Amino acid sequence: MAVYTELSPSEIQTFLSVYALPRLAKAEGIHGGVENTNYLLTLQDGTRLILTLFEKRVSASELPFFTGLMQQLAACGIPCPRPLLAKDHSVIQRVKDKPAIMVSFLEGKGVLAIQNIHMSELGAHMARLHLAGKDYAVTRKNDLLLAGWKALLGKIGRRADEIAPGLASELAEEMSALEASWPTALPYGVIHGDLFPDNVFYDAQGKLTGIIDFYFACNDFLMYDLAICLNAWCFEKTNGFNITRAKLMLRAYHEVRPISEEELSALPVLARGAALRFLLTRTHDRLFPVAGALVTPKDPMEYLKKLRFHRSVKHHAEYGL
Repeated sequence: MAVYTELSPSEIQTFLSVYALPRLAKAEGIHGGVENTNYLLTLQDGTRLILTLFEKRVSASELPFFTGLMQQLAACGIPCPRPLLAKDHSVIQRVKDKPAIMVSFLEGKGVLAIQNIHMSELGAHMARLHLAGKDYAVTRKNDLLLAGWKALLGKIGRRADEIAPGLASELAEEMSALEASWPTALPYGVIHGDLFPDNVFYDAQGKLTGIIDFYFACNDFLMYDLAICLNAWCFEKTNGFNITRAKLMLRAYHEVRPISEEELSALPVLARGAALRFLLTRTHDRLFPVAGALVTPKDPMEYLKKLRFHRSVKHHAEYGL
């Protein structure tokens, strides 16, 4: 269970006392978390909430960006966790000397088998999220873009060949190509930055009920979020590209926030960049494992295959739009 910081019921009740809430009935550590400690709290009136303790990757100085963003999105009707205010109107607390927040509980589950309705719902909600974050005043740079990729590549170096022969040279060549072709002027704003299937909840009818884990959110090209989703949602387990999924997602997005011709033209390059981003982080995690980590590093080769597919794309129509 991914609970890095153990809390007793009495410690959680003490934490709850700073909120105007009923007393605790039950607390359960949430399985599957990777970066932070999460507890599902059930209060005596039946209300369910999520308590998150930030362990390592998320800087305390950046938390106001994330919590403020979720508050704004929730106020605009985006189905995301809503941070709760304490009695003194603060959002961020401390538990065992770690930053902590309480957020609303979202119904629904992640999908194991992606259906067409899931893709249409994803596209439409992503566009609404982008529109809802358009006037968010706080900004955060995307640290996992060109400069961040180059830093990872420098650390990985020739050791990439331990993953696959010739990978080091291929990564270096791709990095150079993307530096030369990366767009400079596209619609820009707040993106989620990590909109993988395990961060999206649906109900039994396929309606999207929740978007979670905003801790990679930042300011970047809006189309980069779509490029990430092309990689995360639109490939089969055999790594074959599923153009039907891509078409449904892109068209549903376009109906809510029209995609410009410049954005469409940039999509193949953005998709290559998104594939390289996850290829580099997975390669790094495989070569430099963290002692005591609770998860096994994911296979980088999945994203090498995706990168090679995007490199073969000659026109955005090959993505279905």
